[in-house]
Amino acid sequence: MLVTERRERILALTRDRGTASIGELAATLQVSEMTVRRDIDQLAEEGAVERIRGGVRVRGPQRLLPAPAISDERRAIVAAAAALVEPGMAVGISGGATALALARALVQVPELTVVTNALPVSDLFSPPERADAPYTQTVVLTGGVRTPSQALVGPVAVRALEHLHCDLVFLDAHGLDVQAGMTTMNLLEAETNRALMAAGREVVVLAEHDRWGVVGLTTVADLSDIDRLITDDGLDGAAREALDAHVGTLHLAPRDAGDERALATALAD
Repeated sequence: MLVTERRERILALTRDRGTASIGELAATLQVSEMTVRRDIDQLAEEGAVERIRGGVRVRGPQRLLPAPAISDERRAIVAAAAALVEPGMAVGISGGATALALARALVQVPELTVVTNALPVSDLFSPPERADAPYTQTVVLTGGVRTPSQALVGPVAVRALEHLHCDLVFLDAHGLDVQAGMTTMNLLEAETNRALMAAGREVVVLAEHDRWGVVGLTTVADLSDIDRLITDDGLDGAAREALDAHVGTLHLAPRDAGDERALATALAD
């Protein structure tokens, strides 16, 4: 078993159980306890888990870093996207800064099922410590490669998605272009995001206006595969026309997030 695969197994087992002892991890993975300790030390340094006496536990939401300040553009996009989510839905959330900001906005929505390959997103939806806190069922997709945004990508995640179904899937776009479509810089991320799109009844792409014209290494999907594109109203007229002609529905979220009437207009079909 490769080192990366073994560490992903440790992450998955710990998330399933909340805590795990070094002995049981070593027995399950059929490796020495010293090997498990080294893996736990590395995962703890990366912020994925916490070391405890004799074992490891998942990071609780109270141990997460405070939400960083976000731009008006991202705040507007997140507000528009969050308005689409209703209690009881199953939603897929990709890696990426805007997707993570959306996840933070959804923490208080009750009875969600969240499907994600992003470790920071899964950390937000750890089991609540209070009985009266919103409960979210979280499905964490594991893979063999970790992206800079702490998303796990690869064939394991793709295979898992073949059997999952989401009401909405939210994807964070690296770039958008008429010819290249929606693009990313990571080949395995493109494959995983395509599988995430296939699992969704509706695909919602999140992208600030300056993502328009950016072309990454590989195409995730054509613009016509996007059911809804939520961007901010900083998008220029020519880009609006081009996107409106290709995506299912184009939403221009007002950067004045306090203007509820403008937000309602932006979300109207």
